[in-house]
Amino acid sequence: MSLRVTFLPQRLTVEVPLGTTILEAAARAGIEIAAPCGGQGRCGRCRVQLEEGLVDQPENAHLSAADRAEGYVLACQARLLGPASVRVPEAVPLERVVAGVGVTDFQALSPACDWKHSPTLQVLYVECDPPSLADNTNDLDRLRRALSQRHGVAPVEIGLPLLRMLPQRLRAEGWRVTTVLEPREGGFRLVDVLPGRPPERVYGAAVDIGTTTVKLFLVDMLTGEVVDSASAYNAQISRGEDIISRIIFSQKEGGLEHLQRLALKTINGLLAEVARRQGIDLRQIQAFSAAGNTTMTQLFLGVNPKYIREEPYLPTMAHAPRMTAGEVGLAINPNAPVYCAPCVGAYVGGDIVAGVLSSGMYRTDRLTLFIDVGTNGEIVLGNSDWLIACACSAGPAFEGAGVRCGMRATDGAIDEVIIDGRTLEATYRVIGGTEPQGICGSGLLSALAELFVTGVVDKAGRIRRDLPSPRIRMGEHGPEYVIAWGRDGRPDIVLTEVDINNLIRAKGAIYAGFSILLRSLELDFSMVEQILIAGSFGQYINIEKAIQIGLLPDLPWDRFRYLGNTSLLGAYQTLLCQESRDIADQIAARMTYLELSADNRFMHEYTSALFLPHTDLEAFPSVKALLQRVRSFA
Repeated sequence: MSLRVTFLPQRLTVEVPLGTTILEAAARAGIEIAAPCGGQGRCGRCRVQLEEGLVDQPENAHLSAADRAEGYVLACQARLLGPASVRVPEAVPLERVVAGVGVTDFQALSPACDWKHSPTLQVLYVECDPPSLADNTNDLDRLRRALSQRHGVAPVEIGLPLLRMLPQRLRAEGWRVTTVLEPREGGFRLVDVLPGRPPERVYGAAVDIGTTTVKLFLVDMLTGEVVDSASAYNAQISRGEDIISRIIFSQKEGGLEHLQRLALKTINGLLAEVARRQGIDLRQIQAFSAAGNTTMTQLFLGVNPKYIREEPYLPTMAHAPRMTAGEVGLAINPNAPVYCAPCVGAYVGGDIVAGVLSSGMYRTDRLTLFIDVGTNGEIVLGNSDWLIACACSAGPAFEGAGVRCGMRATDGAIDEVIIDGRTLEATYRVIGGTEPQGICGSGLLSALAELFVTGVVDKAGRIRRDLPSPRIRMGEHGPEYVIAWGRDGRPDIVLTEVDINNLIRAKGAIYAGFSILLRSLELDFSMVEQILIAGSFGQYINIEKAIQIGLLPDLPWDRFRYLGNTSLLGAYQTLLCQESRDIADQIAARMTYLELSADNRFMHEYTSALFLPHTDLEAFPSVKALLQRVRSFA
């Protein structure tokens, strides 16, 4: 039995089977309703208003009696029992972030790879002998002969789409063309045949497919120069803020295809953005290299990630097959080769392999701890002799998601907070110098450290409501501290006790991951010679504040190094250099993967880290000394 449901204000009507959820019906109508928990009913952010009709929906803490009386339901939970009219609230768009031109920091590759002698693309000009009755060689073999005679390139393969346009291109250009070739074992594959002499630039794209953010470099394949960059939220956020929620959503009818479309929508949007700024056609982009965690890689390729979250936690593949942009769905030259960095395990993916590659960790003699502070909290311990890795799901709190007033690090985000220990008044810094609109990850870390050190928050993360400050109050979601008072009708920017608990769980998971890796090898933090902090958020971490809340171990500050987005840099290296791809394969093969879900010690370490900074204050001597000074001053 089918029924009709109409969505307002769009006035779109679709027919769906009885029992379909409103979220599924909306997807069929092409209407996006955000469901960051993947449709599990945990986040309460897919609220819609049922104006007509009946639904079956279980009780949910995110809907009050007043909400239900007004017809509000959760789209992911409400199953249609008959014809209905549903009003969808206006969605808050995900802002684009970090876009720039002329990125100079990444113009030079690591000295470990001489990419000009090991390129992933070759651009070669050839002049073919025109055909005649005396030389009636077919067009493709004529081109192959010219490439072999003039450049020693053979054998050369060609795909059907390029073959179809070859005769017209050769004749239109008087048999003088530029070939773009992908070197392969035992030969080459023709990627494109360009008119006339080589162009000034041949473009490629390197992409970090993050769970929260997708970042892209547009690269000149002839010089290695990064000519443009762009970044945006991963559109998959609307179907799950973390990878587990997305895996769950992927198992719904049409869920996997929908998530792949969202990934491609994000990436193709960034490609279109940089192409427009550079005044080029998307088909001029001749190569693509991506790095992402295991789930993001499989969703990008449309490969079912179901078994990543089911014991014994296995990905479908470690190495993606050779692919073209047309096969994947990228809006560039459809013959362009697509490369994905290899994965190590279910929760340590190509982004970490790319990070170890670009950081040079794989060739250092120093005992090194590498941490990508992001949604998944991947950690690698080792040196040039050995590597061991794990992942501890930190969640998106430190990226501004899942926090009441959280936002990305864009204009209007509070990125630093200072609290006066006597008055408990807050001062703050705002990115862009504008009025504050929310608080980003570095601001959250700073605020939590200040609240703890000044005694507003105790070691368990509870806000002390007995303190005499108007900034401490009971809010809609429990106790909260007002960081910035609202102006001109804007709401106050607050940090709630619920937010604090989310941040403590995030930092606790990461610190527990550190501890497990070290203890599994009978090592301790004092033996670690350097800590490499990767990830977009990682470069903004205040080391002092991170130690104060127990996110990072209490070690001398000179042992910490910021690396920025090592996943994107690794994707950049593998875009240009075949040797870098070979090294990435070696790194993935050498890395031992420790599955924390199968390690009983992890929960013990995690529980111990769910305090500020830790249950064992002796492990944080600098924080202990600071608290003693503050209390003595008070």
